[in-house]
Amino acid sequence: MEQEFELIAKTFMGLEPVLAEELTNLGANNVQIGRRMVSFTGDKEMMYRANFQLHTAIRILKPIAHFKANSADDMYNEVRKIDWSNYIEKGKTFSVDSVVYSEEFRNSRFVTYKVKDAIVDQFREKTGERPNISVTNPDIRLNIHVAEFDATLSLDSSGESLHRRGYRQESVEAPLNEVLAAGMILMTGWKGDIDFYDPMCGSGTLLIEAALIAKNMSPGIFRKEYAFERWPDFDQELFDMVYNDDSQERDFNCHIYGSDIDMKAVNTARRNVKAAGLSNFITVEQADFKDFTQPEKPAIMVTNPPYGERISTPNLLATYRMIGERLKHAFAGNNAWILSYREECFEQIGLKPSIKIPVYNGSLECEFRKYSMFTGKMREFRSDGGTVQTEEEKEQMAEKHRFKKEREFKKRLEEQEENEEGDIRSFTFHSLERQREEAKQREEMRRRREERFGNRDRRGDDRGKRFERRKQLFGHDDEQGERGGRKFDRGGKRFERDGRNFDRDGKKFDKGRRDKKDFKKNNRRFNHDD
Repeated sequence: MEQEFELIAKTFMGLEPVLAEELTNLGANNVQIGRRMVSFTGDKEMMYRANFQLHTAIRILKPIAHFKANSADDMYNEVRKIDWSNYIEKGKTFSVDSVVYSEEFRNSRFVTYKVKDAIVDQFREKTGERPNISVTNPDIRLNIHVAEFDATLSLDSSGESLHRRGYRQESVEAPLNEVLAAGMILMTGWKGDIDFYDPMCGSGTLLIEAALIAKNMSPGIFRKEYAFERWPDFDQELFDMVYNDDSQERDFNCHIYGSDIDMKAVNTARRNVKAAGLSNFITVEQADFKDFTQPEKPAIMVTNPPYGERISTPNLLATYRMIGERLKHAFAGNNAWILSYREECFEQIGLKPSIKIPVYNGSLECEFRKYSMFTGKMREFRSDGGTVQTEEEKEQMAEKHRFKKEREFKKRLEEQEENEEGDIRSFTFHSLERQREEAKQREEMRRRREERFGNRDRRGDDRGKRFERRKQLFGHDDEQGERGGRKFDRGGKRFERDGRNFDRDGKKFDKGRRDKKDFKKNNRRFNHDD
């Protein structure tokens, strides 16, 4: 029996639990969820199957070294310790992909160059020749991941991203990623036991991924090659066995329906469905969602309407109102799942979701919401034993609310820090509790001043005594200083406090204008309201 080794499956944010379940069902061991990845252990066959059969993985990495790198020299020296002749044969090309989250290594390209230099220098020292580097089509692909000072160097067994299934012949604007589409379908729990609808199908990605899941077909069946096929230890016989194993495929007796208002999108979807060999299971027609009618059989709907980001409609909010109206009146008794980005769009649907799942579509933090549709009023539906939310969905929603509350609390703390350090341009008002706390601090400071200096009259008396003392020491008479009228004339510098006028070496100030916050200094004007 072949020895197991460490493997890493990368995915999109939000799909980690789905990928972990897929790996468990595949027979992987030591499955652990991370951030945008799931680690596991397995042998060579498991690595081949993970690439070939997983629906929600972007790529499969095989770590070959973990090390600490506190500097660029550490990075170079640690990479040179590896015997690269075990991985890169003479005459083969290689490339390095870097993912860096570190204050020390801020430039991923710099890390890439350091790893390349270490490998090339080792070959030049041992053989006198250096391997060539190919960015477009290398024989060996390497991946270096740096988190602060922790580095993981891996072999990339997938090559081109696994979302590139190979069945897409044409595309439309802003197509849905195949891995995300598969993850969405798996989140619904649908296994092909009822009909499937996507009334805004675009190029047909959700339709095809649904058919693959319903039939339990491997999504890698359409791909031309994987990176591990160029490795020195590639086992062709073993991979042929994995490739030709259709023992897990199942019959699909229901049907998948797709439609779109755009005839160009309909034609594109039909070509992609045909290329995937799934025309017997998928029907695509031109239709407007507003004309959607109640299905005759139980069904599920999964769709990805426009967000108003990369693609939109003439009236985006009206489109979402129409979606809510059609779901309410033409999809009763079924579940609908909608992926979207803007909260105001979800609000226009006008229905209460059973569950909200945060997922990323590219760089957009979207939500995937489930709507359990029923006829009549909620009270009557529940009295008849109907449930909008399962216990598991209630727990998930509660967990989401807790996460949101903690995130908002963290945001308030950050705002307070900004208030303490910021100026008037970045100021945000404190909470009521903080205002009360500041009032207590001011009262405590006032009390301490009174204990130290007494009341205002006492301080005035003290000032009068100090002035008399200065007269004795410096000889100031009434002509030089007149406290009662608040006038002074010292060396040509005149002060008149009661009139609030000042004349200092030809520079005039009128403090009476402070209420307007408008000043004139050396022919320059400043307005504090700007």
